[in-house]
Amino acid sequence: MVNKISWQKAGRVTEPGRYMFTFGWLTVTADDLAIWQQYPQATFTLVELPRGEGGAEEFHLGAFELPLPMREEPGS
Repeated sequence: MVNKISWQKAGRVTEPGRYMFTFGWLTVTADDLAIWQQYPQATFTLVELPRGEGGAEEFHLGAFELPLPMREEPGS
């Protein structure tokens, strides 16, 4: 099971909407896209929603994490 997703793994979607992935349906909002556009390396936690009538898994993006900045080695 996928727990987190990056913009790259989401196919660098450019529009808000509902997208089908191998793990189920993912809803991406304009706010989610704004974060990815500002921080392309951010990863979001997938939040599973209750299953609908069709029984397909549904997700939306939850909390996000930013990559740690690269640290320079002392003396460089």
